[in-house]
Amino acid sequence: MKLLLIGHGRMGTLVEALAPEFGFDLAGVIDEFSADDALEAANCPRADVAIDFTTAAAVESNLPKLATLGINVVIGTTGWNDREPQLREIAERAGLGVVAAPNFSVGAILFTEIAARAGELFAAREEFGSWIHEGHHAAKRDAPSGTALGLKRRLERAGYVRSVDMSSTRAGYMPGVHTVGFDGPSETVTLTHTVRDRGTFARGALLAARWVHGRRGWFTMHDCLGLGGGGAG
Repeated sequence: MKLLLIGHGRMGTLVEALAPEFGFDLAGVIDEFSADDALEAANCPRADVAIDFTTAAAVESNLPKLATLGINVVIGTTGWNDREPQLREIAERAGLGVVAAPNFSVGAILFTEIAARAGELFAAREEFGSWIHEGHHAAKRDAPSGTALGLKRRLERAGYVRSVDMSSTRAGYMPGVHTVGFDGPSETVTLTHTVRDRGTFARGALLAARWVHGRRGWFTMHDCLGLGGGGAG
């Protein structure tokens, strides 16, 4: 399969290095600053799937161009959720396959399901309050993270309808730490997922790219892992 890589920062570089492990040949690498011209039909390399690790603003421009080219895409950028309905419509009209997720770590997706089950159990115990804390590197722009927001939605769907306190830390070089906690009168239960390095996101994105090849529709990582849609991503 031919892979088009859009964005060549830290994540893009990792994806490029790991792509052969997932059966991909690199069709081309486009940085976010040249994407407008490079994604024109006359200039774009032929590819089966694209992975976009650029910026929220770039995604809004890149996806319509990929739809015109008929190239399925994995979106690894966050912060564009308010534009999702319009981008979904564009993808649907073009018959495009899209995997969009705030977090491509397989462990994080499974962690979300574990947290949802905990939310279901604690929902009946009114004496327990809940919180979510996430920490990322200082350069991460959105807060709370998309994963943290997805965790909150999963708790709510699991039946935990009481208030969930949300907090964020932006410091240093942390790839990502998410904690879901439940606190009662005399005890505390915490669940934590910690990323050791960004390779987990690159591997997850490549897994998603391999999975979405030949598919049509708007998907999450839950779909890629056979957990069904509607998860945190």
